[in-house]
Formats: sequence, structure tokens, C-alpha cells
Amino acid sequence: MIIFTDIFNGAELISDSYDLKEVDGVVYEADAKMITIGAVNVDTGANASAEEADEGTDDNEEKKLDIEYSFRLINLGKYNKKDYLGHLGKYMKNVAAAMAEKGKSEEEINDFKAKAQAYAKKILPNIKDYDFYMSDNEDNDVAAGKCMLVFVNYREDGMTPYFTFWKHGMNEMKV
Repeated sequence: MIIFTDIFNGAELISDSYDLKEVDGVVYEADAKMITIGAVNVDTGANASAEEADEGTDDNEEKKLDIEYSFRLINLGKYNKKDYLGHLGKYMKNVAAAMAEKGKSEEEINDFKAKAQAYAKKILPNIKDYDFYMSDNEDNDVAAGKCMLVFVNYREDGMTPYFTFWKHGMNEMKV
């Protein structure tokens, strides 16, 4: 199995156990499912008395996306264009610098920058449709652009959520 980690803080973001699709050579997309956390309904087999009301399930029941839950991602909610562009500009510079430190060629770095800019132009007109997430890592530095903001939208069917991860902002770790 391959686990993908944030290049800046090492936080686990996604794994290949999900069906990852590379898009435009710059992001990975992974479909998610809504799951229920904390719902426990214990049936002891005993008959409830007529005076007792059915207590139902645990009050701590919570609905989350499976990827959000599995990788302990924190839902940041919505971003507006200005705030997201502020983060994205810093983040892309940091990713390009990390690529240079890893010995990537100028051509590879320029290819990444061009593809990332083109992909950003696709999402910005509909930025209000996305929810943003980040890892729960204590070393996150959103203000400095030193952590990935993962974004979530719904497929054309309006029912299937999918997460989007910046490909070059992750390291692959074989487990």
C-alpha cells in the first residue's frame, strides 16, 4: 500500500486503497462516501416494557466523509477567492522550492507551475462549491503556505463527494 503524506509536515492525507485518479498531471481525485461515526444501537434481545420509550441510537452520532475520518482531516469550511489565492500563491512557491531541493529539473518545476495555474483557473470560478480541509497535524502553517489545503466538491451527479489533492505536494510512502 502507498500512503501519500504532506511534503511539509508529513501528515497522512490519502492512500492508494482509494481509487485515485490523476487529473491534468497536477492533482489526484478520490471519491468519498458519507459514513456514520458513533452510532451504536445495542439490541440485548430483551423486550422493552410498554412504559419505556425507544432510546434509539447514541446521541454522539456524527456523519463524516470516509477520507476525512480515516485521515483525520479538519473541515475548514468555505474559502473565498481572495483568501484561497493568498494561500495558493504561497503554497505553490513552497512546493516549487521543495521540488528544487529534491533535485527536480527547472523544466519539471515550470511544468508543475503551468499545470497548477491552469488547474487553479478551473476551480476558482466555482470556489463557493468547495469545502476545504487540512490535516490535524500540529505543524500546519496555513498562513505561510506550508500545508496542503485539500478541497472537496461533488461530481456531476450531485451525490458523490470527491477530494482533490495537489500531486506535487505529497510524498509517497510504501507500507
